[in-house]
Amino acid sequence: MSLDLPVIVVGAGPVGMTAAAALAHAGLPVTVVEANPEPRPDWRASTFHAATMELLEDIDITERMRAEGLTVPRYQFRDRRDGLIAEFDLSLLGAETRYPYRLQLNQQRLVRFLFDRLRADDRVELRFGARVTGVADTGDGVEVTARTDGGTDGGIDGGGEARLRGSYLIGADGAASAVRKLSGVAFEGVTYRERFLIVSTTVDLREQLPGIADVNYVADPVEWLFILHTPEAWRVLWPVPAEVSDEEATTPEEIQRHLRAVAPLPGGYPIVDRQIYRVHQRVAESFRVGRVLLVGDAAHVNSPIGGVGLNSGIHDAFDLTRRLARIARDGADPDAELDTFDAHRRRVALEYVQADTERNTQRLRETDPERRRASHRELRALAADPDRARAWLRRVSLLESARRFGIGTPPPETLLTNQGASR
Repeated sequence: MSLDLPVIVVGAGPVGMTAAAALAHAGLPVTVVEANPEPRPDWRASTFHAATMELLEDIDITERMRAEGLTVPRYQFRDRRDGLIAEFDLSLLGAETRYPYRLQLNQQRLVRFLFDRLRADDRVELRFGARVTGVADTGDGVEVTARTDGGTDGGIDGGGEARLRGSYLIGADGAASAVRKLSGVAFEGVTYRERFLIVSTTVDLREQLPGIADVNYVADPVEWLFILHTPEAWRVLWPVPAEVSDEEATTPEEIQRHLRAVAPLPGGYPIVDRQIYRVHQRVAESFRVGRVLLVGDAAHVNSPIGGVGLNSGIHDAFDLTRRLARIARDGADPDAELDTFDAHRRRVALEYVQADTERNTQRLRETDPERRRASHRELRALAADPDRARAWLRRVSLLESARRFGIGTPPPETLLTNQGASR
């Protein structure tokens, strides 16, 4: 891989910016291409798990995140009718990680931290306001066509079309990924009938709902909830039935009606942000097409219940960028490294991210009374047994998948041997 050609990263969300920062930290040139004219404010994801915090140490960002984030050592499963079902204490992981907690920090903060750093890095070119319209693997590199009406902070001046040459292309451009579509990669899975609406308020919900934790999963057969605390606000998420339009679901009156049903408040709730969106459980058929690689939502999307989508995307980014660094600096076998990336990260997406988020969502919205009671009994038993709770927390914090598959570890010897024999 020629060090003269940059790795092109398409998408400047938290996963794309993490990939760019990791590549620059490894001494590789990077070009970031982003359709929006500036870093996009997005409150959707806000949880950083233990394994992710460990990885982010590589790019020296964790201390700033900890300084501005909210440390959450405990979270709860609740029922709207029965109250507290079980509380899980992440401090049980204290012997296994330096981060035995969830860090709540809106993803836009991480994007802004990294944007400020990368714009001052000579190894990084930022091209904001540039929409990708073409992708080609040329065998010895990649070529990306981007069109813009002009952008800021490194955008293509004056508008028009540009052709960018790179060594590899990382598609980190979200669920509607242009890179994935232009590469002809199928995005298999399902879309939930209901949409999710997440609303942020400055009201301290601990005063309205005494005893709740900073993160709460609340089961209900009619309208389940996800309630969590971030440094800026409290956030409440609920499902919007398929027959209710976006416009109806997001009127001020309708939002207040739902919030009052969570906890009455004279005068209503001040709203600082709201987002309604469709939820998918999908995984790309491949995370690699030659020199084109997919990470984050471009490769897999899932229900937000569990807070692992952003985290697994960051794991994708570190796995891939560590491999690219070995290819560039150490002459590692590109096919062996990138095939291992594809196999490992796709398996994690299917066996952990998809499986766990679907299970979490179904647990909250279960309508069968006996299955609901069985779920509650299971959670109580888990929380009451420190060994079982520790194993549960190891999985949901992504420590298990990170330790099991490694992040950017060398490919298995069998893969190297087989590829050597085939050439």
